[in-house]
Amino acid sequence: MYASALRRSTLFVAIAFFTLASAGLPLLNPVFAAPTTSEGNDVAASRVVEGLLKKMTLEEKIGQMSQVALNQPQTISPEEQARQGVGSFLFITDPARINHLQHVAVEQSRLHIPLIFGFDVIHGFRTIYPVPLALAASWDPKVAEHAQHMAAREARAAGVNWTFAPMVDIARDARWGRIMEGAGEDPYLGARMAEAQIHGFQGETLGGPDSLLACVKHFAGYGAAVGGRDYEESNISDEQLWNVYLPPFEAAVDAGSGTLMTAYMDLNGVPAAGNNWLLHDVLRDKWHFNGFVVSDWDAVKSLTVHGFAADDADAAARAVNAGIDMEMTSHVYRDQLAAAVKDGRVSQATVDEAVRRILTVKYRLGLFSSPYINVEEAPSRMVTQEQRTASRLAAERSAVLLRNENQILPLKTSGTVALIGPLIDSKADIMGSWSLAAHQADSVTVLDGMKRYTASHPALKIVSTVGVEIERGQPSIFDEQFASPKPKFATDDQRQREFAHAIELVKSSDVAVLVLGESQDMSGERASRSTLTLPGKQEQLLEAAVATGKPIVLLLMNGRPLDITWASSHVAAILDDWYPGTDGGNAIANLLFGEAVPGGKLPVSWPRTVGQEPLYYGENLTQIPDAPNTRYWDGSSAPLYPFGFGLSYSTFTLGNLKSSASTMHTTGSITMSCDVTNIGKIAADEVVQIYTHQRAGSASRPVRELKGFKRVTLKAGEHQTVSIKVDAQELAFWSPQTHKRSVEPGVFDLWVGNSSQATTHTTFAVK
Repeated sequence: MYASALRRSTLFVAIAFFTLASAGLPLLNPVFAAPTTSEGNDVAASRVVEGLLKKMTLEEKIGQMSQVALNQPQTISPEEQARQGVGSFLFITDPARINHLQHVAVEQSRLHIPLIFGFDVIHGFRTIYPVPLALAASWDPKVAEHAQHMAAREARAAGVNWTFAPMVDIARDARWGRIMEGAGEDPYLGARMAEAQIHGFQGETLGGPDSLLACVKHFAGYGAAVGGRDYEESNISDEQLWNVYLPPFEAAVDAGSGTLMTAYMDLNGVPAAGNNWLLHDVLRDKWHFNGFVVSDWDAVKSLTVHGFAADDADAAARAVNAGIDMEMTSHVYRDQLAAAVKDGRVSQATVDEAVRRILTVKYRLGLFSSPYINVEEAPSRMVTQEQRTASRLAAERSAVLLRNENQILPLKTSGTVALIGPLIDSKADIMGSWSLAAHQADSVTVLDGMKRYTASHPALKIVSTVGVEIERGQPSIFDEQFASPKPKFATDDQRQREFAHAIELVKSSDVAVLVLGESQDMSGERASRSTLTLPGKQEQLLEAAVATGKPIVLLLMNGRPLDITWASSHVAAILDDWYPGTDGGNAIANLLFGEAVPGGKLPVSWPRTVGQEPLYYGENLTQIPDAPNTRYWDGSSAPLYPFGFGLSYSTFTLGNLKSSASTMHTTGSITMSCDVTNIGKIAADEVVQIYTHQRAGSASRPVRELKGFKRVTLKAGEHQTVSIKVDAQELAFWSPQTHKRSVEPGVFDLWVGNSSQATTHTTFAVK
């Protein structure tokens, strides 16, 4: 088949020679020409794109501005749409089908413009990695970068060349289902993870064989949806927008993201998909973004649902004039845009600029020079041992140890362990949401991983049962593609006997590990919750297990913080493994038995109850500064576990804080150093974190703001001096008084430690 593809490519060379030569454009070999990012290549891209624009009809331009979802019914065949010059196809992952459609577009369309194939490669393609919130919990941008690089390799091998990730929305409300898809609550950590993922997906430059076009989303403010309800409006002050919600987007743009996706919701009353201020004033004029903007699913058509656009024709005009270059899935551009141009509501120049951006990105991605893939090679690049190893290591580094009384963890390698819970052997759930291209058969469950481990430890015995089962009880958007297993206990009697059986196993074992949390469809899009309790009868199972008096380990599998307040004072050990991915079961076994040591830290403040949400550490003090954690008369307002918190199997000391200077200029920097010592008996990781607070300025500032971190590995007894530079520009903020972002002179507090409650303190001044 690949040889046949090369023969067809030879035919295209002749066609392209005539088409491009007649336009005075450089001749491109579609198979062997390698794109570069040099200035000369930019000139070549401009010549190709401008030449095509001169030859394109209005209808062909609108075709390039349209993306068609092939998981939806089509009135026109995909082949015919490719011939007509559609710009992109969505939700297709079969390499042979992708190659076929690309051949149709390149060889049978009038201008031979290649397609771009999009798919949600959020935390893996065929091999699944920990969900993005878990990757953020590693507090190691290199982990996130490598995970997305490995995902890009698989996706490109299948012919997918565009992902709709990373999601960089700041999320401070655990009720919101898509909190699992981002980096949590903090703009600094979010920005570092955004940069890492862009570099992982795209590589150093677009156009390499493993380079996957990134699409930073959702611009902007989606994570602040009212009540944590998905698709709800967001009402964000200018101060919060500029200082909290926009910085990760700006970091992703600066890192070179080739595309950007708009958000679904109204931002302060104006839909993001029609928001000229966001898409022009901020994105283009202030940040100089030169990629193209795509709407979210049906978001252009939905401008009528918002009550913003009068009808589809009005929606098309408003969206393109605001700055949306490509419409995802709905056909408002295709059906309405030509008329809008002809009657003057949209200028030809606006359409040309949108198409120019799209074609330029396609050129930079290498699609004009290498549009096809090696179909025969694709299967051999999926779920390789290298991919599995990377998935396991990412899961090990993302786990967060929340409690470990009497050092119950790591477990002994002898005796009987009861493995209990509805998630112990679910191949779907261990991968989490957005695992649409994965195969369940590839997954290593917790039970699989424990069995593998016991195979080499004959003194260790595993007994297991689910105890209880859980299901969402409402349709999920993933039900058709990748639903969690349905409960198998049909009657109350069966459920009661299973519950009793689980407790008997706990009683007869030396220690019990309860794997509890959420099924994968309980987090993600359309997966907001009004409570954070353990779904179903899991809490009752946990309490009954603890009542036996046996040592209990709670192993969480989840995409958001859950209400584990009772467990935090009654369960001996709590390990959060999030949704760890394809090789998650092996990672969990390694963590439980000490082959790997947890070193992750929380990227979110963990609530005691849902009534605390939204909850975050960087609040402003407004009154009674000596009692910030007693805002409720009926309970503490402090988090159960603070942002940045995470234990280890070892113990560390941090001290001897030093600064390279006591003052710095508004354009300078200082370097903070502290001594970190592993006083435990095993090698382990610690994350050194720096927080600052500006004492006075033109506006109130948060009590603490993360401004630097570094994860280090130390052997038992090892000492290391860790240095972290704090740039003055990181201290800048947008002031509602001055309406600009600047570094304001003044005195700053600085803390160094291993969570947002760090106590080692000093001060410095900015002049």
